[in-house]
Amino acid sequence: MPLSDTDRALLEFEESWWQRPGAKAPAIRLRFGFSPSAYYRRLSALVDSPDALEHSPLLVRRLRMQRTARRRNRFEGVAVPDHQPR
Repeated sequence: MPLSDTDRALLEFEESWWQRPGAKAPAIRLRFGFSPSAYYRRLSALVDSPDALEHSPLLVRRLRMQRTARRRNRFEGVAVPDHQPR
């Protein structure tokens, strides 16, 4: 299923939100009219979309790697060094 205009705008926003002034959550509400939770659910679904990968390959791959790392940390725990610092 091809990306909607909103899906493309969401990917473009995620790619460049850090360049804009202010916090991300209010910007999400203002730009898209939905909560940050809804935004992240939709973004998560987009990350799995081949159309999103074609539209913005670097962003989608980066978000996939971040998601994989978060899952790994959640289930395996964060690595702790074998030695204690002095």
